[in-house]
Amino acid sequence: MRLKRGRRAAEEKNAGQEGNIGDLLSVGFCILAMLAIMMSFMDCMTLIGRKTAAGQIARNYILRMETVGYLTQKEEESLREELSRNGITNIDLTGTTREQTVYGSPVTLRIRGKIGGEYDFEELRESTAKN
Repeated sequence: MRLKRGRRAAEEKNAGQEGNIGDLLSVGFCILAMLAIMMSFMDCMTLIGRKTAAGQIARNYILRMETVGYLTQKEEESLREELSRNGITNIDLTGTTREQTVYGSPVTLRIRGKIGGEYDFEELRESTAKN
């Protein structure tokens, strides 16, 4: 009973007052700001995911290069295709070992490009040939 009287008293007290548009605008602004922050966060997470994927691809290919001693033409085409599928453009492999090396020689995989067509990145992997 007491709760009903309290609620009824609050309703009667506020019945004659007009709503304040400022309260509604501030709530709307906060929701809009939170939405913008969430969208920015999701965009950053997508970029980080693509960079991580590029790092994993580079790791796989440097392991293959260790076995063969260099990056073969077939493997280069496959590497470019995998990177493209992950949203990497302007792929440049300058500095990558592309000629046969002897056992124990250094092999290098250097990948440069743009993630999402906008952000530059470079992935450098070095190892020794075990062919």
